[in-house]
Amino acid sequence: MEVGVVGKPNVGKSTLFNALTLMDVPVAPYPFTTLKPNRGVGAVRVPCPHTERGIACTPGNAKCVDGTRWVPIGLIDVPGLVPGAHEGKGLGHEFLDELRTASGFLQVVDGAGATTAEGVPAPVGTTDPAEEVEWLEAELISWIAGILSRDFSKHSKSIELTGGSVEELLQSRLTGLAITPGNIASALRETPVDRAHPARWNDSERRALAAALLRASKPRCVAWNKCDRTTPAQVAELTERVRPLPSLPTSAEAELTLRRAQRANLVRYSPGASNFDIVDADRLSIGQRRALEEIRAILKAWGTTGVQAALEQMVFEGLREVVVFPVEDEQKWTDSRGRVLPDAFLVPAGTHARDFAYRIHSDLGENFLKAIDARTHRALAADSPLEAGAVVRVVTRR
Repeated sequence: MEVGVVGKPNVGKSTLFNALTLMDVPVAPYPFTTLKPNRGVGAVRVPCPHTERGIACTPGNAKCVDGTRWVPIGLIDVPGLVPGAHEGKGLGHEFLDELRTASGFLQVVDGAGATTAEGVPAPVGTTDPAEEVEWLEAELISWIAGILSRDFSKHSKSIELTGGSVEELLQSRLTGLAITPGNIASALRETPVDRAHPARWNDSERRALAAALLRASKPRCVAWNKCDRTTPAQVAELTERVRPLPSLPTSAEAELTLRRAQRANLVRYSPGASNFDIVDADRLSIGQRRALEEIRAILKAWGTTGVQAALEQMVFEGLREVVVFPVEDEQKWTDSRGRVLPDAFLVPAGTHARDFAYRIHSDLGENFLKAIDARTHRALAADSPLEAGAVVRVVTRR
């Protein structure tokens, strides 16, 4: 699973990406600093179950810090998209193609409205941030509609003549977009099209279906970035205007500065925290002290920088993922090597026990007998949905 960090040029996408991954992707105050997609790994926070047992865990794929598990999530920083991207403007075709496999989009917006549509810096309030959300949605819909419509008449007529299903037609047209049969079924239920005669669909109907497919398959959350240049009242108004899309204010620059200072042991800071401590003030230059005090003022005004919360909003609310912990000994919560709660898996909410077994290893899924809830020791059938934070043992036939 991968989250796409998207938006127009020069709004702080790469800064936010760098903060979440601690990579060193180039950033600069001019358009198209990012010319090729960058991939990295961020993490989302959940409580670690080891605190319930009063024992130490042995983290494997997800580190544990003070009882908080940091579960990895893939990120892709895509070069800035501009109006007309679906027609190829600003290398739009190339950049959009990089988003094919993204599970969802975290859209970074200049919440202060101080960047033109092409990414050129401008006075605060020059543009309307909410309109930026609207045009990106229109670009994404046009992108999917364009893929769907290529040779659509020929293929849809063939389906009608051979008695094939419209679901098969759409699946073949949308190959590579990470759109599941379930997403297609949901979009068809939402869109009033003649499912028996897809060859009769007009451009408007195909676009409506593309919009439904986008909502079903690639949820989006909004980060109102550069919040230090705006006010809580302005952000609250923007939030209302883009509902039901979830959104929240962020200061990517402040978060990146704090994470780098933490890495250099200049401050004690936990990503997403509401404050930080300076380790040794004598090691800081006058400029560094001033910058940290400005960040402290941002935290006082907004609570946090919002960056960690934005990713978690995307993963837990947008994508509706939960974290499940597999073990091989439900009594000791250990794996075969005696490690306590070594792994943490992100899975869609409502994932069934057998499906979870397949995610761990195909052999576990194929030989699934039952699962055991390690907290209650209750047996779970193949179709039992797993709850967030569940600790589960998979039992197989061999």
